[in-house]
Amino acid sequence: MKSQVPVWREEVPWTVLSVDYQRILKALADRVRLGQGPLTCQEMAADFGMDVVPARVEAVRSKAKRLVARGWLAEPAPDRFTLAAGVAGTTGGA
Repeated sequence: MKSQVPVWREEVPWTVLSVDYQRILKALADRVRLGQGPLTCQEMAADFGMDVVPARVEAVRSKAKRLVARGWLAEPAPDRFTLAAGVAGTTGGA
Protein backbone atom coordinates (compact mmCIF):
# COMPACT_ATOMS: atom_id res chain seq x y z
CA MET A 1 0.00 0.00 0.00
CA LYS A 2 1.41 3.37 -0.98
CA SER A 3 1.80 5.95 1.77
CA GLN A 4 -0.44 8.97 1.42
CA VAL A 5 0.99 12.44 1.92
CA PRO A 6 -1.72 15.01 2.65
CA VAL A 7 -1.36 18.61 1.55
CA TRP A 8 0.19 20.61 4.39
CA ARG A 9 -2.12 22.81 6.44
CA GLU A 10 -1.36 24.37 9.78
CA GLU A 11 -3.76 22.06 11.62
CA VAL A 12 -2.28 18.86 10.14
CA PRO A 13 0.25 17.26 12.55
CA TRP A 14 3.38 15.48 11.34
CA THR A 15 2.00 12.28 12.87
CA VAL A 16 -0.33 11.81 9.87
CA LEU A 17 2.79 11.06 7.81
CA SER A 18 4.63 7.75 7.71
CA VAL A 19 7.79 7.37 9.78
CA ASP A 20 10.01 7.86 6.70
CA TYR A 21 8.45 11.24 5.95
CA GLN A 22 8.53 12.28 9.61
CA ARG A 23 12.25 11.45 9.70
CA ILE A 24 12.90 13.82 6.79
CA LEU A 25 10.89 16.60 8.45
CA LYS A 26 12.66 16.08 11.79
CA ALA A 27 16.12 16.22 10.16
CA LEU A 28 15.22 19.48 8.43
CA ALA A 29 13.55 20.93 11.55
CA ASP A 30 16.77 20.23 13.47
CA ARG A 31 18.71 22.16 10.80
CA VAL A 32 16.34 25.11 11.07
CA ARG A 33 16.56 25.08 14.87
CA LEU A 34 20.37 25.09 14.68
CA GLY A 35 20.37 27.90 12.11
CA GLN A 36 21.82 25.65 9.42
CA GLY A 37 20.90 25.58 5.75
CA PRO A 38 19.13 23.10 3.52
CA LEU A 39 20.14 19.44 3.20
CA THR A 40 20.77 17.37 0.09
CA CYS A 41 19.30 13.91 -0.28
CA GLN A 42 22.80 12.43 0.02
CA GLU A 43 23.26 14.21 3.35
CA MET A 44 19.87 13.01 4.58
CA ALA A 45 20.62 9.40 3.57
CA ALA A 46 23.93 9.57 5.46
CA ASP A 47 22.21 11.16 8.50
CA PHE A 48 19.67 8.32 8.49
CA GLY A 49 22.44 5.70 8.56
CA MET A 50 21.70 4.48 5.03
CA ASP A 51 24.32 3.38 2.56
CA VAL A 52 24.87 6.45 0.38
CA VAL A 53 24.26 4.61 -2.88
CA PRO A 54 22.12 5.84 -5.78
CA ALA A 55 19.11 3.67 -4.95
CA ARG A 56 18.94 4.92 -1.34
CA VAL A 57 19.55 8.55 -2.29
CA GLU A 58 16.84 8.35 -4.96
CA ALA A 59 14.40 6.88 -2.43
CA VAL A 60 15.01 9.87 -0.13
CA ARG A 61 14.76 12.27 -3.09
CA SER A 62 11.43 10.77 -4.15
CA LYS A 63 10.00 11.30 -0.66
CA ALA A 64 11.44 14.81 -0.38
CA LYS A 65 10.00 15.78 -3.78
CA ARG A 66 6.59 14.44 -2.71
CA LEU A 67 6.79 16.56 0.46
CA VAL A 68 7.65 19.61 -1.68
CA ALA A 69 4.68 18.93 -3.96
CA ARG A 70 2.36 18.73 -0.92
CA GLY A 71 3.71 21.91 0.69
CA TRP A 72 5.65 20.40 3.61
CA LEU A 73 9.12 21.20 2.21
CA ALA A 74 10.72 23.82 0.02
CA GLU A 75 13.48 23.23 -2.53
CA PRO A 76 15.29 26.61 -2.67
CA ALA A 77 17.96 25.19 -5.01
CA PRO A 78 18.11 21.95 -7.00
CA ASP A 79 18.38 18.96 -4.63
CA ARG A 80 18.57 21.22 -1.54
CA PHE A 81 15.61 20.81 0.81
CA THR A 82 14.35 22.72 3.82
CA LEU A 83 11.05 23.07 5.67
CA ALA A 84 8.40 25.12 3.89
CA ALA A 85 7.38 28.40 5.55
CA GLY A 86 5.14 27.72 8.54
CA VAL A 87 5.84 23.99 8.80
CA ALA A 88 8.39 24.18 11.64
CA GLY A 89 5.72 24.64 14.31
CA THR A 90 3.75 21.49 13.52
CA THR A 91 5.76 18.85 15.34
CA GLY A 92 3.16 18.55 18.08
CA GLY A 93 5.28 20.06 20.83
CA ALA A 94 8.61 18.46 19.92
